[in-house]
Amino acid sequence: MALSSPSLFSPPAHLHRHSTTLATTTTPLLFPNVAAHKHLIRPTTTTTTLQATAADVPAAIDGATTLAVIGGSSLAAIAAVISVSDPEKRRQQQAEEVGGADKEVVREYFNTTGFQRWKKIYGETDEVNRVQRDIRVGHAKTVENVIRILTEDGASSLQGVSVCDAGCGTGSLVIPLAKRGAIVSASDISAAMVAEAEKKTREELQASSTDPSSASLVMPKFEVSDLESLNGKYDTVVCLDVLIHYPQNKADGMISHLASLAENRLVLSFAPKTFYYDLLKRIGELFPGPSKATRAYLHAEADVEKALNKAGWRIRKRELITTQFYFSRLVEAVPA
Repeated sequence: MALSSPSLFSPPAHLHRHSTTLATTTTPLLFPNVAAHKHLIRPTTTTTTLQATAADVPAAIDGATTLAVIGGSSLAAIAAVISVSDPEKRRQQQAEEVGGADKEVVREYFNTTGFQRWKKIYGETDEVNRVQRDIRVGHAKTVENVIRILTEDGASSLQGVSVCDAGCGTGSLVIPLAKRGAIVSASDISAAMVAEAEKKTREELQASSTDPSSASLVMPKFEVSDLESLNGKYDTVVCLDVLIHYPQNKADGMISHLASLAENRLVLSFAPKTFYYDLLKRIGELFPGPSKATRAYLHAEADVEKALNKAGWRIRKRELITTQFYFSRLVEAVPA
């Protein structure tokens, strides 16, 4: 819409209400459904006990955040379950209901249930669960880090700098860019997301219009577009958490296309692929849920770097943004 050190986590509060032990593990993992949320959680090394009733478990699985709780010692057993299961077939059946191809599925999802879900997560409402609130914090850190990267030369202003926000979502990055004077072109495949981003940005800029320093601020240009259709030339192109919708063979071409739009900087974030997290993603796919119609693709950092190098770019900066339920690799690339 697009990316550590161990730490303790606690399951959602409603899973503590009763005393039936669901799992006791030495290496607990809490895995959000990446197809719905585009993020992974890192492993922890703390012993914990998760308690829930049979009624609580479906609520956790079918709610806004799909969770699979497993132990490190259970990975081999679950891998065996994966080998005899067919989550891909189920996902394809669900995808066919909304158009079949990945792009149509993503567009439909983020114009309907996905829009409502992520509008809450990226917004300020208190009507979010613990996992969603944590993802909100992680996403905010990513936006904060992007702004820091773009202003590291000591200038707090981005006055007159042209920026393409490819996959703008509800405007989390557009607003701080515009407030710093950037000339922003924002796009998203979802018309609902673009409308929300434009509405929020207009309200924010109007609210700051009484500040004399805001006189030169320019309202961003918004458009409904997939990444493939973007054109033009920009000082900086930013694409956060969108590559998760592209398999690596298509992501290579997309990275090259985004690089062709940028003159000085390209900033990308993506969910990193390792054997461990790839296995966790497959485990998450075993659990039913409406969001399974969207596929989630992880990307090895080496593959992303190779695609950038092939396009004539090199990575200048690498960062890892993590919270308990958010895991994202952020890279800044410049012409080689």
